[in-house]
Amino acid sequence: MTTPTLTAPAAPPAGAPLDTRRFARSVAHQREAHRLIPGGCHTYARGDDQLPEWAPVVVARGAGCRVWDLDGNAYVEYGMGLRAVTLGHAEPRIVAAAARALQGGACFSRPSAIEREAAEAFLGLVPGADMVKFCKDGSDATTAAVRLARAATGRDRVAVCADHPFFSSDDWFIGTTPMDAGVPEAVKDLTVRFPYGDAEALEALFALHPGEIAAVVLEPARGDEDAGPYLREVQRLCRAHGAVLVFDEMITGFRWHAGGAQTLFGVTPDLACFGKALANGFSVSALCGRRDLMERGGLRTEHPRVFLLSATHGAETHALAAAVETMRIYRDEDVVGALHRQGRRLRAGVEAEAAALGLADHFQVLGRDCNLVFATRDAEGRPSQAFRTLFLQETLTRGVLAPSFVVSAAHDDAAIDETVEAVGAALRVYRQALDGGVERFLVGRSVKPAFRRYC
Repeated sequence: MTTPTLTAPAAPPAGAPLDTRRFARSVAHQREAHRLIPGGCHTYARGDDQLPEWAPVVVARGAGCRVWDLDGNAYVEYGMGLRAVTLGHAEPRIVAAAARALQGGACFSRPSAIEREAAEAFLGLVPGADMVKFCKDGSDATTAAVRLARAATGRDRVAVCADHPFFSSDDWFIGTTPMDAGVPEAVKDLTVRFPYGDAEALEALFALHPGEIAAVVLEPARGDEDAGPYLREVQRLCRAHGAVLVFDEMITGFRWHAGGAQTLFGVTPDLACFGKALANGFSVSALCGRRDLMERGGLRTEHPRVFLLSATHGAETHALAAAVETMRIYRDEDVVGALHRQGRRLRAGVEAEAAALGLADHFQVLGRDCNLVFATRDAEGRPSQAFRTLFLQETLTRGVLAPSFVVSAAHDDAAIDETVEAVGAALRVYRQALDGGVERFLVGRSVKPAFRRYC
């Protein structure tokens, strides 16, 4: 069956009344989805509360840097599967590799040959790691790292970076968030937090809990900073206090560098967790690190065995085939360079539009070029969910789906230029709302933080 070509309807002029009927099928779909699925979807970051309520945008298909919704609206998409897609949606070489593997079966009662192939490919890209074990999502990988660290150190407490929004869906981390309902207090007490970039604060945390911290867990970098000096100091502190250093490379891996931020900054952690872009959107994540730690979850250890990672679907052939092909493309092509180039082009265009409208202090592009986000501020310069909603509202109606400005290698110059034009029109409405009040322009409720105690 041939999928019809769908095009975005003509964008309205700045400040024109919105035709919310354009999203009627998505709205109806989500109304029924909420009856069947808690939250209406399977990821909080994809919830309807993250977009204007009249435009939930249910995706029908994607190709490259574009997606089409149930109503036939076309968008240039950013965020790219919560940063999991770096090569573009339905990248033909990845799809073909997965399809070939599926023809021979997906799941067996014994290991499949591609498991070793994938491990060799991964360890060839992440030179600081001795061993790797694959799983399906990042939460499993980080929780396995914490379990290994606790087993190796004989300690229970875990230190996590307070400035990084998400490490795991398991209790050891969720207990630190506003959505901590159902997590035992005893579990919450075992996780302590420290600020990013402040080595003295981490040292003080070690002093406050002497001989208690099993692991220090953090993303090695989030912005455009030179993280090397700080990460080396964190590594020194972990070694001095006998803690296991764990890097969460879910975002930085395959986006900052194919070998992760650890390769970019020359700091090798004891354990590292990769995922998201590892298989260009297919469900593959990885725990890697020092052999002496990783072997505690294997069959060659004298220590009490650690239940590391074990799942029926943990090594599905098609997902690992997608990962192998993704890693081949990274070896042969400058994917990370493309991400930086196109992100830089987008940043420059958007910042020029904002500056021309006097919005440089109210709408800001932040982060590393390969992983851009934006900040929305009100007339007083305060962070504003209402203005974020207005920006999403106005870009959606102009064919841009941008919960962030995270690009893929499929974002060509034409897509970037199309985005900058749409953003410019949206910012003209933003300018009017700053001057005349956002309530005059906003349709419906504001978007909300994904992590909050009450609906």
